[in-house]
Amino acid sequence: MSLPKLTRREMLRGAAGAAVASPYLWTGALSQAQSANEKLNIAAIGVGGRGSGIGRQAAGLGNMVACADVHRKNAEKFASHFGGKCDIYGDYRKILDRKDVDAITCGTPDHWHTKIAIDAMRAGKDVYCEKPLTLTMDESRQICQAVKETGKVFQVGTQQRSEYGSMFLKAVAIARSGRLGKKLHAVSSVGGATTGGPHPSQDPPEYLDWDFWLGQAPRVDFCPQRIGWDFRWWLEYSGGQVTDWGVHHTDIALWALGGEETGVVEAEGKGHFPGLPNDVNIFEFLNGKVKIPPCFNVAGSFDCHLRLPNDNTIQLVSKSNELIIEGEKGKIRVNRGSLTGKPVEVINNNPAEKEWLDAEVVKLYRGKKPGSHMRDFFECIKDRSLPISDVFTHANSVNTCHMANIAMLLKRKIRFDPAQYAFIGDEQANALMKRVQREPYRIEG
Repeated sequence: MSLPKLTRREMLRGAAGAAVASPYLWTGALSQAQSANEKLNIAAIGVGGRGSGIGRQAAGLGNMVACADVHRKNAEKFASHFGGKCDIYGDYRKILDRKDVDAITCGTPDHWHTKIAIDAMRAGKDVYCEKPLTLTMDESRQICQAVKETGKVFQVGTQQRSEYGSMFLKAVAIARSGRLGKKLHAVSSVGGATTGGPHPSQDPPEYLDWDFWLGQAPRVDFCPQRIGWDFRWWLEYSGGQVTDWGVHHTDIALWALGGEETGVVEAEGKGHFPGLPNDVNIFEFLNGKVKIPPCFNVAGSFDCHLRLPNDNTIQLVSKSNELIIEGEKGKIRVNRGSLTGKPVEVINNNPAEKEWLDAEVVKLYRGKKPGSHMRDFFECIKDRSLPISDVFTHANSVNTCHMANIAMLLKRKIRFDPAQYAFIGDEQANALMKRVQREPYRIEG
């Protein structure tokens, strides 16, 4: 297994103009709406919670014509905002059959992201999909290959690359400039996960298609704590806080430390999984061969250490919400509320340095104006360019978080070979790169 061999730099060159020969072409038939420079027709798949939020953002830039959700009340509530102009479906595939839909947003639980996104691209739709993009490392490989094959525009919902006053972009620019030093270390603090259970089973509500909600995941009895916000505390559907919040700050850390095109090559760490019995066979459990008590089972607390090929390092911990980047020359701290540190003060007190930083932010954003992640998606659909949160760099970011979970579950250091897309001499780690998927929800190809 291997990710597409094209580097992100090569993709950017290929997206910049038709004069550059590249196997990665941002092409495809344009719908009537795109050809006429009218508003694009959008459909939202998965419209509870965050899915509703990104769907309504997209509706502010395009025409929201349909939504789909296995939870009928979620779909009805979302559609009510559009005055009868948004059709409702329980099966997302009916949306993909519509020729008038140009693009979709996907805000489902994590275990559905990859299949829906791949199905949508193969149906000719551009895709905005929430993070973390994949449930497994093998899904990361599959989704990258699908983007490469279809040439569809794909934006991942890591909004820190676009929003929050460009503070994260400024942090990346400062770190990459050498102002902090040559050898860099980042601490990605993302908070701990919710614990609890066992949760009693009950019949699913009549407005929920429970089997469809489970999708590829193992068949289990319904309990309310498996859906809604709490889906992220089950390894069957998510990587917990390690991937949920972890991929936000770790994505920025990789970019800042020069690892956006490589990911990491080594991971080790300790995590407490209170919902996993000590004697559970993790391989059999994740593949649906054994059942355990219905408790939240992701890592409630964790401390993971990750190494990049350039020997820069990242520590992913369940502490307060912030990203710290430091080197032998200085340290900065950034979260969604502030960017601080002595190097930041020096820049802010010097007009020439401030001008330099603003220019670097524009370069990082590829000459466009940052501020709206969804707007970047729509602009990239129109000019068929690479979005700021492309699937290839995100695959490296989410795989970094997947590796942290794998190392903690195996309770030892693991080493990864990006060229082979496999762990080195480690059958158990390689086995955790994928899951057995239930029919008929298996990802094809």
